[in-house]
Parts: sequence; C-alpha cells; structure tokens
Amino acid sequence: MKKDFLHYQAQTSPHPLTLQVSRASGSYIYDENNNAHLDFVAGVSACTLGHCHPKVVDAITKQASEYMHVMVYGEYVQEPAVTYAKFLASLLPPNLETTYLVNSGTEAIEGALKLAKRTTKRHKIIAARNSYHGNTMGSMSVSGAESQKSAYRPLVPGTTFIEFNSDKNLDKITKDTAAVILETIQGGAGFIVPTNNYLQKVRARCTAVGALLILDEIQPGFGRTGKLFAFEHYNCIPDILVIGKGMASGMPVGAFVASNQIMKNLQTNPKLGHITTFGGNPVIAAASLATLQELTTSSLINDTLEKEKLFKKLLKHKYISEIRGKGLMLAVMLINVDITNHVVMHCAKNRLILFWLLFEPKALRISPPLTISNEEISKGCKLILEALDSYKK
Repeated sequence: MKKDFLHYQAQTSPHPLTLQVSRASGSYIYDENNNAHLDFVAGVSACTLGHCHPKVVDAITKQASEYMHVMVYGEYVQEPAVTYAKFLASLLPPNLETTYLVNSGTEAIEGALKLAKRTTKRHKIIAARNSYHGNTMGSMSVSGAESQKSAYRPLVPGTTFIEFNSDKNLDKITKDTAAVILETIQGGAGFIVPTNNYLQKVRARCTAVGALLILDEIQPGFGRTGKLFAFEHYNCIPDILVIGKGMASGMPVGAFVASNQIMKNLQTNPKLGHITTFGGNPVIAAASLATLQELTTSSLINDTLEKEKLFKKLLKHKYISEIRGKGLMLAVMLINVDITNHVVMHCAKNRLILFWLLFEPKALRISPPLTISNEEISKGCKLILEALDSYKK
C-alpha cells in the first residue's frame, strides 16, 4: 500500500510520513496493525471535534440517505446549507450576516478577494509578510512567503506587503486600496498573535480610506483560540470573514461571510460573479451544522483556554524557548531546527503525531482536537519531553 501511495498518488514533499491509516476515533488515529497514535495535529487544525465524532457522523449519514449533490451553488433551496448559514449569522456581528459556502479555505480567499474588488471598484490589495492564505494563484499572490511563491511567478499583480504588528506601514493603506487581508493569528509564520491593538488600528485605517478588511480565520476559527472566532479577542470586526478547516470536523469546506449588501455584488455586473459546483454541498453543510451546534452547546470552547494553560505548564524544557499562539493553536519554539525534526520523528515512532509549521522551522505544531482530554494532553507532553531528553547534539 505504501509503495502504491508513493507511486500513484501525487506527493507534496520528498519524505511524507506514510502512516497507513485503518480508522480514527476521538483523539487517536489507528494504523494498519491497529496501533493507536495520539493525534496532536487534528488534520492540521481541521478535526475540531476529533475523529469521527458521533454527532457529525450521524448528521452526515442522515443527510447522505436523503440527498447529496443536486444542483450548482445558489440555485436550489437546500435546508442544511440555509439552516447553517442562518445559525452562523446568529453568532456573528450584524454586518456578517450572509455566507457563501465553498469547498476549501483557499477557494474562500479567492471569493473574498473578488468580492472586495467588486465592491470597492479598486484593485490594490494590502497583505502581510510571512502570511499564508492558500495555494491557488490568487491566494499565493496575497501570501507573504517568497519561498512558496517564486517558482510560480508571475502571480496576480497589485499586492503590497506590510509587516504584521507594525504601525509604521499603515499609511500604505490608501484610498486606492480595495482590501487589507490578514490572518487574525499568523499561522505559517509561527502562530503570531496580534499585539498593541494592531488589528484595531488596521480596522480604523481601513474605515478611514474606504478599504475593506478581510480577516482570514481559516485556522483559528471555530473555537480553537478559546472564542468562536479569534477576532473576538481583539475587538476588531472585519468586513469579510474567511473560514474553513475546522468548520466541519474533518470534511472539506470553506466559506466567506459579509453583509448581505456587500454579498449581493456577486449577483450582477457580471452575473455569476463567483460560482462553484459543490459549494454548499448538503452533506458537508450537515457536518458543519453538527459541529457548530456541538461547539455552542458544550464547554469545549471555554475549556480550550484551560487546556492551553495545561500545555504551557507541562512543556518546560531547556530546549523550549517559548510557546506561541492561543488556545489549542500552539507553536512550541525549540532552540534549533534539528531539535524540532528530532522531536517530530522521535514522537512518530512512539505513536504521538506532531507536525511542523510552514515558514518557521523551529516551531513544533500543537493543534489537537478540541475534545482532547487532560489525560491525553499529559500523556502526549510526557512523550515530547522524553523526545527532548533523548536529543543528542
């Protein structure tokens, strides 16, 4: 199976981890020999409620037995998508009332950028250095890591990059700017949180010049930081909110959300301003709804901040320089790259799943399911400390 995987399925790196999965449940992924691997990654922040959460599985099964894909997006009234969008709106600020459902985070970024240009009738975009918004040509054009983009130039023109958390660059946001796009918490750069009221300052500058603010919550959204959405921590409401990853507890989905007035700009001049065949798929919408209902009727979101404290209490070692991030979106910063690689691989052999971050090679990603128990956290942290102790220069 592994040989076929490497030959017949396209790879994204020279050395994939090649864990052969037989099943998954809760905080564990099981290999072909039924060994349980404790998951501290959650599909890169996607499996919000863990693997195969019963309520999500039930919602998927029920909807799949009734109807699946029936029509391209936006033509037929399909209850799962409508119910989900209305429920989501009830949990968001009034200006974020209308949702466009798509298939992935990067597609949601594309839609948000198009919507901003169409609404403002401007074409210039401001983005942050070391940002990551996806891998399509438009999403790469507003992502700030040249190492990921240089092989694919020319990209979409018109983007200027500023430093995240720097007040000095705000004057680059002008009346020619269609939108500023920022990750609420920078992911690939090392889980960098905004400081010194940075997002509020960007929000004020956008309002002053008539630019739209797009916040990318693809990774920090849906409870991962201890709020339903991370922008709630920072008193900054975007004009367009982009979501995905943990939205449907492991099913492929994304969306962008704006006011009904702004979203109507995709209906005319041109008609079909953004289209998708499978966006709003009823099975995916049912999984999204079940996820959101569980998050908002349980203590999982509040518990996330307590679990963050537990990780930070347990993970103390001479090779750990700091722990960045918020909630269960944590980057354990090690003192060099070799140690990070050693820990990931040593823990893999001991059945703890860890992973890297895109642009910060010293970071150890910790983004487990929100359903992870304190006992599982303690078990995993013990394995990380053992890996650190075993490192030899």
